[in-house]
Amino acid sequence: MTKPKVFISYGIGDADGARSFAEALKARGVGVWLDQFQIAAGESLREALETGLRESDFLVTLIAPEPSLQPALFFELGAAIGMGKCVVPIVARELDTSKLPFELRSRRYLLRDSPEHTAAELAQALAAA
Repeated sequence: MTKPKVFISYGIGDADGARSFAEALKARGVGVWLDQFQIAAGESLREALETGLRESDFLVTLIAPEPSLQPALFFELGAAIGMGKCVVPIVARELDTSKLPFELRSRRYLLRDSPEHTAAELAQALAAA
């Protein structure tokens, strides 16, 4: 059985948290696609994001307490849904989930904790999927 591959989406200002989460997932044997690891200088962001999504099994989106719902999130979410990918929102505990786009709030989400704890919870969920 191949290990699942997760595309990690995150908001502006959350690059360090996304990187820590990605490293914690990799330590648990989960394949990770993170822009910080895969996109080279000068590479087309749109093409790299599309390729990353196509090669991934899941879109995991990290939502901060004050989400900056930037256009990239909507592009990634729309593309993932169009490709039939499973979307897993990971939301901050203090977030008012009614502020999330319908496609995110209508899914079973995980609550964001430390990168290690959240990665362990997601890895367990992926193993059961």
